Amino acid sequence: MPVPIPRQRAIPAAEGGQAHAAPPHDTTAPTREAPGHHPGPNGSGNGSGLTLLVIEDDPAGSLSVPELLDSAGKPIRIRTARNLTEAERLLTDDVHCILLDLALPAPGTSAGTGPGPSPGAGTATAEGDEDELVALKHVLRLAPRHAVLALTANDDSERGAEAVRVGAQDYLFRDELDGRLLSRAIRYAVERKRADAAQRQLTESRLRAQENARLERGLLPTPLLEGSPLRFAARYRPGRSRALLGGDFYDTVRTPDGAVHVMIGDVCGHGPDEAALGVELRIAWRALTFAGLCGDELLSTLQKVLEHERPDDEIFATLCTVDIAPDGRRAGLCLAGHPAPLIAREGRLAELLPYEDGGPALGLLPRARWPRRQVELGGKWSLMLYTDGLIEGRIGRGNQRLGQDGMVDMVRRQIAAGLQGDELLEAAVNEARDLNGGDLTDDVAVLLLDRTPGAR
Repeated sequence: MPVPIPRQRAIPAAEGGQAHAAPPHDTTAPTREAPGHHPGPNGSGNGSGLTLLVIEDDPAGSLSVPELLDSAGKPIRIRTARNLTEAERLLTDDVHCILLDLALPAPGTSAGTGPGPSPGAGTATAEGDEDELVALKHVLRLAPRHAVLALTANDDSERGAEAVRVGAQDYLFRDELDGRLLSRAIRYAVERKRADAAQRQLTESRLRAQENARLERGLLPTPLLEGSPLRFAARYRPGRSRALLGGDFYDTVRTPDGAVHVMIGDVCGHGPDEAALGVELRIAWRALTFAGLCGDELLSTLQKVLEHERPDDEIFATLCTVDIAPDGRRAGLCLAGHPAPLIAREGRLAELLPYEDGGPALGLLPRARWPRRQVELGGKWSLMLYTDGLIEGRIGRGNQRLGQDGMVDMVRRQIAAGLQGDELLEAAVNEARDLNGGDLTDDVAVLLLDRTPGAR
């Protein structure tokens, strides 16, 4: 038989729901805690076991809670609150489950046999006066992360089911409290609450990922190459976990004069602020390019954009721009602290374009200059632009990096194996990742422009 639990007395452990008298000096018995007492983590003085908070207004002492054991055979600690104000004070992080008597008077009201209104519980609204579950709703708002069991009269299963619909994990009948049943119900409620929370977090994460995917994919550029014989391919892998867009950025456009302009850049850092700044620089580059700017004039203007938009004066960005003549045989190259592009010409080994005349990264020097260097491309060629994430990955277990020389050798082998276009970029990024022994820590952007023999 369950026994009434007066406030602040020891509760002995029970076997199979049967109550037994506790030995005179049984220090293992769970304790009915006085209001204001807060045990250690996990609801017990020794840091283990479950803690149950009982909220009930029972001056007649008719509510009986049996002795309880958790799944490991440890006693479940019990706290009691007579009203919602007292419950709020006792509701610490180490409470795992709440047993709420649905007969508890609504906040701001008094029960017929009770001690009067709950002090500080608030004033009930007209809707709350008619709502039999207003106390439960108050508890759910007060303890959104805790499991809740509703306690109702034997003939009121409809009210118990409604309590579950509102948010309780389960309901029990007041006059059928049994140690085995209640212990199991507590464990079930706690695990169900954890599962619900995990599922909610998973759903929220999926929704955020879907929204981020739509946003970030929308921020990646659509090349404007209509009318150009050049073929375009790109690969993008951000360094930050589960992101689709990092601090790297690129773009390619064809202007009305037939010239093709391509650029790639890298904002220092890997977070959303850096990604947003990269998008701003890309959009500014596209607008300035269509306005007829190139070389030093374009980069000087982009530096002003960076200086006005960056969240911190320490933020800088590297950039590489290439403007290809309408005949496709010549190009102008500007480097702002960025690695030089790689070019593979017909009949020749892939090599880096000249990089001795590069200028500093954008945002480092207020009056910097970026000379534009003329380069010969030839008739058939492939031009690969990339960010330093591709070349800064480690090789093996040591500190050695792939570097530009290693990347050139790697791409030469892949071209010799017949790879080109998308397949070449995919192979380059995958091999750099494999050499690193896993995902690259920095953002990686790689793009490729190809000119075929039949092109003008």
